[in-house]
Amino acid sequence: MTHQRRHDVVVVGAGILGLAHAYHALDRGLSVAVIDHADRIAGASVQNFGHICITAQSGVARDYALAGREHWLDLSRKAGFWISESGTYCVARHDDEMAVLAEFADRRGPAAAKLLPRDRILAALPVSGSRVVGGMYMPGDLQVDPRGAAPAVARWLDASGVDFFWRTAALGFGPGVVHTSRGDLHAGTVFVTVNHDIDRLFPESAERRGLLQCRLHMLRARMPLPAPLPAPLFTGWSLVRYRGFANLPATAALAARLREEYLDYADLDLNQMYSPQPDGSILLGDTHIREVSAEPFQSERGFDVLIHEAVALFGVSDVTVTERWQGVYSSAPDSEFLIEEPIDGVHIVTVTTGIGMTTGLGLAKDRIDHIFGREAAPAN
Repeated sequence: MTHQRRHDVVVVGAGILGLAHAYHALDRGLSVAVIDHADRIAGASVQNFGHICITAQSGVARDYALAGREHWLDLSRKAGFWISESGTYCVARHDDEMAVLAEFADRRGPAAAKLLPRDRILAALPVSGSRVVGGMYMPGDLQVDPRGAAPAVARWLDASGVDFFWRTAALGFGPGVVHTSRGDLHAGTVFVTVNHDIDRLFPESAERRGLLQCRLHMLRARMPLPAPLPAPLFTGWSLVRYRGFANLPATAALAARLREEYLDYADLDLNQMYSPQPDGSILLGDTHIREVSAEPFQSERGFDVLIHEAVALFGVSDVTVTERWQGVYSSAPDSEFLIEEPIDGVHIVTVTTGIGMTTGLGLAKDRIDHIFGREAAPAN
């Protein structure tokens, strides 16, 4: 460790949520240290779609997502990573999917969700038109390169005065102290933002909240499309996953139809979506399989489904897979966030569903404000 072992804030975990806490603490002029057991950012913050999916959230998650949008744009300027105000498209290939989109657009209004007839969605997207009935565009969403954004933020924070301790494990906690594999770090406030590793550091909290590990099938591929995919793309499967659609009257009928029509997909808990990357590749995903400890062996069937559905949606003859991986993030049955203070001054902050990139910057700002007061102190 460096000569400085006392900080105003210590953050355990260098994923996007931990980096967000460091960013907001630094903005207040606080001294900050970040520790992580790995030698680089290697978890859920680089294994995802890079999709800042603001509009499809609801409740407090939507509040965090909306609040975080300006901070994503600010960080992209400061840290120099690629960001796109691309919005998100939704393609409807069945009348019940279009019914969900219509109800959603009616509730949110045209500034947040614009319904598109069949001819306009086909003009916007390089998809096969054989089953398309219409779609929707959500202009407020953002997109980043998931491999580059969080590492760029970490480099900028490091250059801005945040102390990073890589390959350093948190071993235990007490009021004002983090015991690590390289010695003690002292701070008035500690944030533990280690995603599913909460069950290793605070097992009672994890068990009480029913914390699980959700593992995903993910692909990077190239497809011979007639035009580039302009933005992240949702399908009907996405509409039964995101909470912004969950309580709409039409959603239950859509979910029932998908379960009946695709009975053999039920165990995969599919979200068929696509996220174009700056290099021309497309990220395809994903499945959701929840266990206390993620099974290390991944069935090829999930990848087969993703490829098969991509061929059907885009009408292509070939999907060239360049990478495949198993993403893992924390999941809890009844909530999207785990926020506790198990020890005075030690705060667990974890997103317990796959919206950490979307909500993390807003959630961290809320936690920093809650602890240090809503009025930010002048920066040093």
